[in-house]
Amino acid sequence: MGCDGGTIPKRHELVKGPRKAEQVDKTAELVARWYYCTLSQEKLCRPIVACELGRLYNKDAVIEFLLDKSADKTPMEAASHIKSIKNVTELNLADNPAWSGDKESKKGDTYDDIQSARFICPVVGLEMNGRHRFCFLRNCGCVFSERALKEIKTEVCHK
Repeated sequence: MGCDGGTIPKRHELVKGPRKAEQVDKTAELVARWYYCTLSQEKLCRPIVACELGRLYNKDAVIEFLLDKSADKTPMEAASHIKSIKNVTELNLADNPAWSGDKESKKGDTYDDIQSARFICPVVGLEMNGRHRFCFLRNCGCVFSERALKEIKTEVCHK
């Protein structure tokens, strides 16, 4: 009937195969890229700057990185291409009116919805959460979605 010790296990029941490599959760990676500073790993707060690679930084973190030239500190890979403050552009981001974020809770006891973004495209209204491509103009720092730039088809800022 079972559980009498008369069963003989087969090889595939005893030997476990090699473990599969763990894969990075894509949504967690997008959240980290669009909500946290690449250099300091803190939440993005204004003023926000971007490099030519499209990485987002807190301006304070970039300034501290550039000022700290001590010999014991090796240059971080995330910002090794930034040699001066002229290599980054300060971004003019449009706030998302639907984002409640830090306004509701000062204690940190609320649920942070990672699906709603803090910033949006001012032209089309797409949320800046990593699902859509965004571009910024280097001369003024205005941020638009790629879809909006295709519709406008001009190199001049809409503002």
